[in-house]
Formats: sequence, C-alpha cells, structure tokens
Amino acid sequence: QVQLVESGGGLVQAGGSLRLSCAASGNTRSIVRMGWYRQGQGNQRDLVATITSGGDTNYGDSVKGRFTISRDNAKKTVDLQMNSLKPEDTGVYYCNTLSIGRADWGPGTKVTVSS
Repeated sequence: QVQLVESGGGLVQAGGSLRLSCAASGNTRSIVRMGWYRQGQGNQRDLVATITSGGDTNYGDSVKGRFTISRDNAKKTVDLQMNSLKPEDTGVYYCNTLSIGRADWGPGTKVTVSS
C-alpha cells in the first residue's frame, strides 16, 4: 500500500498561481504512475494530470497549457504547477498513484479560485 500526503492548496484570485505537492511513502517501488484528479461540485473526480515513471504526461483538456505536472522519482513526490487559474478550477485536488493491481488516493487538498 502507498500512503499519500498532499500540500499547497489554498485561496487564490483568478489569474494567479498555486503549486501542489504530493509525497508518497510505503510500497513506493510498485508505483507506475502518479497524478492529480479534481473533484468539483459533483462527486466525480476528473483527470487533471498524470505522469509515468518514465516521464510521459497526460493532461485533462481544461488544464492543458496552464498546468504542469512533474515528478521526482528519487524523492517519491509529484508536483502540480497551476498557472492562470480560473474559478472553474476550484475543487478538492487528490493525489493518486497507480501500481500494479491497485490505486491509492491522498486525503485531498482544497483549492479555491475567486473571481
């Protein structure tokens, strides 16, 4: 099992920037992909960005060109740099890891973008 702890959420004005960080511990050697998902008004968690251990990235359409995901394999961390934030980016951001046979989630960190 992998334990995840997120940090960096908060309140920011539209157009501003935030950086989220996630630190993984536990059975981190099994991780093949790390990423971020966002839960807005509904219960659905939408893809924000993912990155594989090889550095391949994938972004949700709404954040392309504004958000950048990065990963430090040695430190077992994944960061999300969020620029040009919009009110619709508001939500709880969850760190996620995908290992063979399981997925793990952090408790989430709240991001609020004011207009």
